[in-house]
Amino acid sequence: MGHPPHLRRARVKRTGTALAAAFGRRYGASPRRLLLTLACFAVALYAGVRLLKGDTVGVVIWFVGAALLHDLVLLPAYSLTDRAAQFLFRGRSPAPGGVPRPGVNHLRVPAFVAGVLFLVWWPLILRQGGHYTAYTALSADGFLTRWLLVTAGLFLASALVLAVRTWLRLRPERKAARARARARKAAE
Repeated sequence: MGHPPHLRRARVKRTGTALAAAFGRRYGASPRRLLLTLACFAVALYAGVRLLKGDTVGVVIWFVGAALLHDLVLLPAYSLTDRAAQFLFRGRSPAPGGVPRPGVNHLRVPAFVAGVLFLVWWPLILRQGGHYTAYTALSADGFLTRWLLVTAGLFLASALVLAVRTWLRLRPERKAARARARARKAAE
């Protein structure tokens, strides 16, 4: 006898969900996130091994160095930069406290994209790409200029988006102010 099949499946799903929830409470995230993180580490390790051609010690040093560089240098640097940007926009927040300031994101996004571009192309931007011309038969000149132009374009596009968003947000307020002014003139 027992339960009908659809109820048995529901109980199995509930048990699986309960296990995932218990794992999530202990781990702090879902099991899928853990698997995705482990897969990312595996891909990064594979790329490191391929990049350093089997030099295991070099790969370990590279990973540890990257973690230390990030945690000891980059994290404090971009945290301080973000705090400075939030300080600049603190007066524009409608409510005090931990309310997000959307204007800060218009600095964060282009800075992040410019930083990633710099991270990828830094040897050529800083003229350290010795074998680039030999491998590609292309000139390594102009990368700094192009990176600066792309960065300026990103910040300009972000400023334009912020200006349009501000204009659209304030448009109803301007219409209401004009309507009040017309009503005052008509009352006089």
